[in-house]
Amino acid sequence: MLQSLVRPAAQSVARNTFSRAFASQASTSIPTPAPVEQRTISPKKYGGKYTVTMIPGDGVGPDLAASVKDVFKAANVPVEFEQYDVSGMTSADDKLFKESLDSLRRNKVGIKGTLFTPATKLGHTSFNVTMRKDLDIYASLSLCKNIPGIDARMSNVDIAIIRENTEGEYSGLEHQSYPGVVESLKIITRAKTERIARFAFDFAVKNNRKKVTAVHKANIMKLGDGLFLRTCRDVAKEYEHHGIIFNDMIVDNTAMQLVSRPQQFDVMVMPNLYGNIVSNVGAGLIGGPGIIPGCNIGREYAMFEPGCRHVGLDLADQNAANPTAMLLSSVMMLRHLNLDEHANRISNAVYETIQTGTAKTRDIGGNSSTTEFTAAVISKL
Repeated sequence: MLQSLVRPAAQSVARNTFSRAFASQASTSIPTPAPVEQRTISPKKYGGKYTVTMIPGDGVGPDLAASVKDVFKAANVPVEFEQYDVSGMTSADDKLFKESLDSLRRNKVGIKGTLFTPATKLGHTSFNVTMRKDLDIYASLSLCKNIPGIDARMSNVDIAIIRENTEGEYSGLEHQSYPGVVESLKIITRAKTERIARFAFDFAVKNNRKKVTAVHKANIMKLGDGLFLRTCRDVAKEYEHHGIIFNDMIVDNTAMQLVSRPQQFDVMVMPNLYGNIVSNVGAGLIGGPGIIPGCNIGREYAMFEPGCRHVGLDLADQNAANPTAMLLSSVMMLRHLNLDEHANRISNAVYETIQTGTAKTRDIGGNSSTTEFTAAVISKL
């Protein structure tokens, strides 16, 4: 079972302050799908070490992956990586990408950066989307929460953003019916909406969350988003005895409410494209994409990656990226592997580094490089 990034209760005053500010006193678990559709997940373990597939990705990805590997080595984490340097820049990596999928099928667990998807190359599909669809890694979770030590536009933000990964606008079904006329199909099914809705409500129940908000555009897309909304309402009735409040909100109003009063949101569930937009708005509220951890969960596989899927091409090879989101995503992975002691050490070190101002990258108000930030985290393990 995955758990969030929580400090132990018995800590120094500063650490207790953090616990209250960043996470609930109870440990937060990230649910896998309902048992009725859950297959047995047995991550590969040889000689006392887990084998995890690593895909660094494009842009800042290699720098972030290096940070994770350095921290894991310093913390003596019993994890070995099978690394595949896939790039979304070119379709020439198709074979290597397929090899990385085979690795994930073997290992069940992976960690990745974001792979670039060119907007101008027809026929070049997104490796990110292909991976989630081929392996049915259907639930995306981004944890958007203030971190002490980082100045943010908004305070007291604590939102779990859950999006469906495999259909919606990302179905990839487009064609030109007539020169200058393109039809792009948005797919919404009751079955996949039911399971993402249940994932959201299961998350709320297991993490003592009080409210689930479904985001939609059913006032205009009455059939597609209408089906999504009706299905979420039906699933909500199954969880009424847990005392969870359910409401829904039109996506454009959601954008306005997020930047005016984000504290009203707790758990949010939505189709793919809306989730992409909302997670990026959330990042802007709390300090940027470099601090939001995330994961993608399916019936059989788990892939961990930063919650805001920014490639960061402008920061490639500059040693300037913030590794916080990647490190905290790796902490979520360690909890998934039941390596809680190592997860606690690394998460505590990351938060202490930021809260004390020992090292901060430029995006959060400092001048530290990626390697300097990583070294500071290692010094606090």
